[in-house]
Amino acid sequence: MNEEPLLIHSLAEFAGITLPVLEAADARSVCEIGAEHGGNSTVLGDWLAGRGGTLVSIDPAPGRAFLDWLAGQGERVRHLPATSLAAIEAAGAHDAWFIDGDHNWYTVFNELSLIHRVQRAAGRPLLVMLHDIDWPWARRDMYYAPERIPPEFLLPHSFELGVTRGSRTAISGGFRGCGAFAVALEEGGPRNGVLTAVEDFVAGLDEPLLWAHVPGVFGLGVLFDRDHPAAGAIAQLLAPLHEHPLLARLEANRLANYLRVIEWQDRQATAATPSSSSPDGRVRAATTRVSRPAATDA
Repeated sequence: MNEEPLLIHSLAEFAGITLPVLEAADARSVCEIGAEHGGNSTVLGDWLAGRGGTLVSIDPAPGRAFLDWLAGQGERVRHLPATSLAAIEAAGAHDAWFIDGDHNWYTVFNELSLIHRVQRAAGRPLLVMLHDIDWPWARRDMYYAPERIPPEFLLPHSFELGVTRGSRTAISGGFRGCGAFAVALEEGGPRNGVLTAVEDFVAGLDEPLLWAHVPGVFGLGVLFDRDHPAAGAIAQLLAPLHEHPLLARLEANRLANYLRVIEWQDRQATAATPSSSSPDGRVRAATTRVSRPAATDA
């Protein structure tokens, strides 16, 4: 029997919102950035298959579950095994885009800029759905591969420290990647985080865009042209959910409970083996590897 994950995190959880948006836009061609294990890929692929549509998935190193699923999809799904910034122009224009890759200002700002350029060059409207626009990555960079970020945009970061609500500074413990990803040492400030990237991108445009922010499961943002043929229908779908206070309260409670579970796990692991990692790799030794770029103006 499959167990419900302790912390749901996939963009697939928003299918009850994203698929009606795609339906309203009459989408037949979708490009996703960030496949991971294929949770949202399968949702999109199955939905598009019923409409004779196609999916392009951009991910330099997706999980085995995605690759196994991809093997049975034929020409309906195309995988570009490259970073988003290297692959977006090759992917071409689409009816809709999903951004759920590397959650930092530099990557997201440039993903949006490239998508905008590709869509405008093809004369097609903009419709982008972004994940992780809420805590913890709204105002704090997360890096899967810091070496891919130009030094002037790379913030001081750590692969071992974590984050917790109410602390702008990274801490020992908390929500962390345990070597899988790094977190910026400080929350907030210029050019830091996914939501900041969206705001900066929009501020740099001299054209009207509409924005919806759905709280929950780390936050969903929907950015689309005011003159999109389906703008009215999309807005009608999203307006009741936009910055909904109850959804935001439920998400805050969910995260608070999850952080308490992490604290409990850390105490248990420390009591058992004070200077080593726990069996599931969640807790690391007391030493912390912190990376600070030689120069940054961020």
